[in-house]
Amino acid sequence: MKLEKNIFKKFSFLATILFFISITTNAQWYDPEKVNKKAYAVYETAYQNAVDQNYIGAIANINKAITLDPKFVEAYLSLGGIYADLKQYDSSIINFKKALGLDSIYSKTYLLPYSISLAGVGRFDQALIAVTEFLNNPQLNPQSIKAGKYRKGVYEFAIEYQKNHPTNNYVFARKNLGDSINSNALEYYPSLTIDGKKLIFTRREKGDEDFYESDLTDGKWSKAKPLGGKVNTNLNEGAQNISQDGEWIIFTGCNYPEGQGSCDLYISLKTKNGWSEAENLGPLVNTDFWESSPSLSPDKRDLYFSSNQSGTYGGKDIWVTHRNISGKWSRPENLGPVINTSGDESCSFIYADNQTLFFNSNGHPGYGKTDLFFSKKLDNNTWSIPENLGYPINTIDDEGSLIVAADGKTAYYASEGNDSKGGLDLYSFQLREDIQPPRTLWVKGKVYDAKTKNGLPSSVELTDINSRRLISKVQTDEDGNYLTTLPIGKDYAFNVNRKGYLFYSENYDLKNSRDSIYTADIPLQPLETGAAVVLKNIFFDTKKTELKPESIVELYKVIELMNDNPKLKILISGYTDNVGKAQDNLVLSNGRSLAVVNYLMASKQIAKDRLQFKGFGSSKPIADNSTEQGKSLNRRTELSVISN
Repeated sequence: MKLEKNIFKKFSFLATILFFISITTNAQWYDPEKVNKKAYAVYETAYQNAVDQNYIGAIANINKAITLDPKFVEAYLSLGGIYADLKQYDSSIINFKKALGLDSIYSKTYLLPYSISLAGVGRFDQALIAVTEFLNNPQLNPQSIKAGKYRKGVYEFAIEYQKNHPTNNYVFARKNLGDSINSNALEYYPSLTIDGKKLIFTRREKGDEDFYESDLTDGKWSKAKPLGGKVNTNLNEGAQNISQDGEWIIFTGCNYPEGQGSCDLYISLKTKNGWSEAENLGPLVNTDFWESSPSLSPDKRDLYFSSNQSGTYGGKDIWVTHRNISGKWSRPENLGPVINTSGDESCSFIYADNQTLFFNSNGHPGYGKTDLFFSKKLDNNTWSIPENLGYPINTIDDEGSLIVAADGKTAYYASEGNDSKGGLDLYSFQLREDIQPPRTLWVKGKVYDAKTKNGLPSSVELTDINSRRLISKVQTDEDGNYLTTLPIGKDYAFNVNRKGYLFYSENYDLKNSRDSIYTADIPLQPLETGAAVVLKNIFFDTKKTELKPESIVELYKVIELMNDNPKLKILISGYTDNVGKAQDNLVLSNGRSLAVVNYLMASKQIAKDRLQFKGFGSSKPIADNSTEQGKSLNRRTELSVISN
């Protein structure tokens, strides 16, 4: 992707503008031999300043030379190049434009770097005009033609993107996170817990990388401090990701004595005494190649990362490893050619909805170097075609890691802005509306034994009722505590499972939710005679007995329970509210409970003698029928244990 070098007549230190321009021009009037000698002497000093990387001195001396000879075309061209190298594109444009205005023929070979500076401030239409004029020069050598055609393609992409993605008055207004977070050292790789209240990031100071944390209180970030415990060492701890519940950190450790390769992935756990000593994820995940930029899924079952290990489509690719029920990580799988290219893909971030993957790449169409993209998980093994985040989030320069808070709007990333405290700083900004992932809520609580009240390690599952896709599967801690995410806009079946207990059923309709957090402490009923659970994801149309398709997720849970407990016999009971005649409600509830039993027998061959059904109509309300909410609770299907 890097096609250009710059060899402005003497300013060969400018290495990012042109590839080669080595042609002869016939000047309209400008003659370098006729430049004011004093001006040229100062210009020579500026050249030496630039060689010594004293760009401030170089700029000052070039300006002195221009004062001595206001028509010093080369001086303006050199200023344009220096400012471009410093990414001060507005100043670069002014000086290139001045040179072109003085002598457009002499300066025409600099139309390519001029176009790049125009693109640097988002003036892609003007950049396209400039590079097209550059390519019309019949004296260009092959390298210059190649560089010009590449840039032309970039500008055409940018213009087309703007046409297809109207901004609707979007303003890119990034905000430096301030002195509490940023310092005169380098800050990068931000990571955030689901509640948005704890920020973890990497700070590089005097060549050493360590992790720092800050807490959000009353809208302000606290003074960042090193992570407590044993995770920070005298070695380099680099790219990291904190789990959504704040309990794990997965990070990159380079040149550790026990490492598999140059950089490996490690895990540290939150304890009462701070963060634990890091543990290598092992030889299945780590190789003798490079593994870095990890991102943990919200349910902590999938770990995305970048590696150049054997099997890539180019340089660095994004891979995923899965954690099994025993806590072991699987051999990584390449995400495939939709995500990965012949270039480099890195800095993956799986958003809180567990469906949207952000990453950077220099292999997909973009603005010239490494851009930020996102892709949606279509099923367990398929991803949508990556979409560029667009200008001005992406620019003609390299873009690094980016994360998005659970509100789906607020993004955080590292950048080197004019207001940075020292090199890379952390910034926040609002994503354009059309590229925002869904706002994601969360539910947390404790699973416990309904009789003993003791916490129970259990499995917590969230399933999209309509697509029947498992969105997340979270394992509680040993005390039964859990946290799982709830992306808005859908209807979810929420189930909690543990062997020897009835599963727990809940429904979250989040199509229009305004809440941010739900708390649900969940009592599980031991699997014994008389234990009962309301099946909150069994659905019927009004006055109908046919099961709606959305019920299948819950029915599968019942089937799973029956198969795991071959001696289990159950009663399916149907209930209604008090609307209508009592006899009609009795018939309706009986028909609905029969429909459930028929499905269990017909679909999965559950033996008939293990199933009973009965309708109770409106005779056993559990809530007040005078309210719509109460009526909704009374319209229910229950499962109870006859024998086990």
